[in-house]
Amino acid sequence: RSCSPSLARATNASRRARLVARFSDIYAQERLDAETLLRSYTSDVEVVQRIIYIAAVESFHAAKVAYRQFKMRVREILSLGHSGPESLEDTVLDYIVRHEDLYDIQSSVNEVIRSMNINPKISFSPEINFIVISTLIRELCRVAFSMQTLVPPLDIAFGTDGELFSDTKYHRSIGSDFTAALVAYHVWPALMENDVVLVKGEAVTKR
Repeated sequence: RSCSPSLARATNASRRARLVARFSDIYAQERLDAETLLRSYTSDVEVVQRIIYIAAVESFHAAKVAYRQFKMRVREILSLGHSGPESLEDTVLDYIVRHEDLYDIQSSVNEVIRSMNINPKISFSPEINFIVISTLIRELCRVAFSMQTLVPPLDIAFGTDGELFSDTKYHRSIGSDFTAALVAYHVWPALMENDVVLVKGEAVTKR
């Protein structure tokens, strides 16, 4: 067999470009759809935006956990008969890229909704389930899982209420106090490659 690069490495750049674009599309489309849905239950814009931000954070967390577990199972199975010429890691990554449809995305969606239901930062009427924004959660889980197959993988920035606002990471949301130095809350996470911002997030700043 030739020493050509593995499938995952050969397609890394094109998959990366597609996933970065898809992340931006979700911000522009599914996020706004989810916002419209939630605003039919509450007129509190901050609550709606906090719910969506936490959905994004929890979706990335659930997808990364699922990816690690999936990769572990694949490595265990493929190691039994692996003989090269690619490394076992490359072979495992190729398998995952070829079979991403085996990712149990519904389990991740369920895990995200469960985590949101016990998150003290967001409260919702007990008769309304966060399942109403499951389309957004599903798409975020799907793109986050695929981002783990990249070298290096992509992730979202860690954000906390009250942190110093960063112009390199976030756009200020409409309604922000543009003289305020601290983030009141986040609207959308920044997309990162190691420590480099690929796509800015959005945050609200207030005094």
